[in-house]
Amino acid sequence: MLGFLKRLFAGPEERRPFCSAILAAGGSSSRMGGENKLFASVGGMPVLARSVLALAGSPLVDEIVIAVREEDLLAAADLCKAYGLEKPLKIVVGGATRLESVMAALLECSDQSQLVAVHDGARPLVTREIIDRTIEKAQEAYAAAPAVPVKDTIKVAENGIVLETPDRSKLFSVQTPQVFDRSLLSAALQAAKDAGTTVTDDCSAVERLGKEVYLTEGSYENIKITTPEDLALAEAILERRGA
Repeated sequence: MLGFLKRLFAGPEERRPFCSAILAAGGSSSRMGGENKLFASVGGMPVLARSVLALAGSPLVDEIVIAVREEDLLAAADLCKAYGLEKPLKIVVGGATRLESVMAALLECSDQSQLVAVHDGARPLVTREIIDRTIEKAQEAYAAAPAVPVKDTIKVAENGIVLETPDRSKLFSVQTPQVFDRSLLSAALQAAKDAGTTVTDDCSAVERLGKEVYLTEGSYENIKITTPEDLALAEAILERRGA
């Protein structure tokens, strides 16, 4: 009875679910011309450092778990140490695929974790507003992700021939962090792995279970570093922000 009354009259912070943030940073950087995008400099700071600091800056994130390639383990640890992160942080070796990397990180999340926010290590320009808005939506809806409407007309094609043109008003470019109830995410990833299904993001795994994913407002500035041109764009965005 005492515990029930304590929860009933608890303040917002006490009622807030524990949220673990996973940084998926195990990519091969195959389209970067030989440079590891995670340690490339953007505005005088490594891409990975900006991504970690963005998550650490959210009061709704309680811990961070980073999944990297084995060869990047020491470099990632040194980087995190250099920036003096105060929130609990772990670095783990990821798997051969994004799904396996997220699953490996999920196993290292705190037992207290109720929500899990999965963010691309190569999205260094995410803002606190995007992070907080998505976590808050997941608190009520179990699965949420930031997104922006697509700007271009999209064609579905096969062998170079257009098959159809989807209604652009219904198309969105989904970003990260994607935030889920921990049990839901764990079940979705395991089901996708057992089925041998390739999923392009964590939302796809959850959608396979027939669960609804709610979209929150993203930003066209929340870009993913994939090619050298993206680094130049990120520099321009930071310059405009005055960061």
